[in-house]
Amino acid sequence: MTGLSMPISIVRPPVIEFGPGVVSRLAGWVKARNAKKALVVADAFNATRVATLDLGIETVVFGEVRPEPDLPNLEKVLELAALSQADLIVGFGGGSAMDLAKLVSVMAGSGQRLQDIVGVGKAAKRRVALAQVPTTSGTGSEAGIRALVTDPETQAKLAVESIEMLADIAIVDPALTMTVPPAVTAATGVDAMAHCVEAYTNKKAHPMIDLYALEGVKLVGRYLARAVKDGSNVEARAGLALASLYGGFCLGPVNTAGGHALAYPLGTRWHIAHGAANALIFPHVLAFNLPAASEKTGHILSALGLPEANAVQDVFGSTHDYCASLGIEMRLSQLGVPENDLETMADDAFAIRRLLDNNPRELARGDILSIYRTAY
Repeated sequence: MTGLSMPISIVRPPVIEFGPGVVSRLAGWVKARNAKKALVVADAFNATRVATLDLGIETVVFGEVRPEPDLPNLEKVLELAALSQADLIVGFGGGSAMDLAKLVSVMAGSGQRLQDIVGVGKAAKRRVALAQVPTTSGTGSEAGIRALVTDPETQAKLAVESIEMLADIAIVDPALTMTVPPAVTAATGVDAMAHCVEAYTNKKAHPMIDLYALEGVKLVGRYLARAVKDGSNVEARAGLALASLYGGFCLGPVNTAGGHALAYPLGTRWHIAHGAANALIFPHVLAFNLPAASEKTGHILSALGLPEANAVQDVFGSTHDYCASLGIEMRLSQLGVPENDLETMADDAFAIRRLLDNNPRELARGDILSIYRTAY
């Protein structure tokens, strides 16, 4: 079954506040929920501006979220959650902070370990409220029900999916993204686009999601370069925030595919930021998939404002140049990845079947290695 004949489930946070300044609405929601104590899960930078949330209740802050969070990082925030006994968890930051907030919200006090809930639908019923406040425009994690953490022993990402991790409220305030530097703006913007592109060209693609996916790509094409050039451009920041949210809408029912599978080892093995990894890989996988998704690839190029292309090398060239024009590093060799690790990276990526099986064209291990070598 494909298209309209294929069943699909759509979930959204029951409340989504969107627009510059809407962070001020969170306090009223907290008061209406009669929450007594909050645990804010944030990275070091956002931990310094928790006052921006103005929660109006006793607040404990975990400010040690790491990029690409791992099991020790999760254990540390769970220890604080056990001590705080908060009845409200707030994810405040990028996807890493929001993912850890999701996991804390279902694990704290439940007796469940992470290995008990890896997979789909295994988390116990959540007993606390959950609010998500993104400060970057990339992951769309505020809208979704998945969370990822890295196992440092295997260097694999562990994925948890549960409706219990759906936020009660998402506060998407583009004003909170104004401080994001140009390089991070560029990489996270391409990550948001990659979510949309991979959902749009996915084996599980659905017209209900295609609407969000293609519009998300258009928003990135219209606003990303502007936001990179001028981070104080409110309209551009709002456009990217909406693109990121739409990308999050794509992740639940459809999810990503080959691009993210190939990007993950860059983060888990060599600590390359998720957005930067996806941006580097994006042109390679889009071009590889052209024979299986030619019409939709044409739509993507048009949405980005790029010229029509019918050959693999032309699709690659135009999208590679687009990413490079944003200041994104497009060579693995320049990001500290040793050439002798490409084989192991290919093994790791090829094992991520939950994503590779979504790809419109089969990516064999040899294809993955070839992409890595070309990107080197």
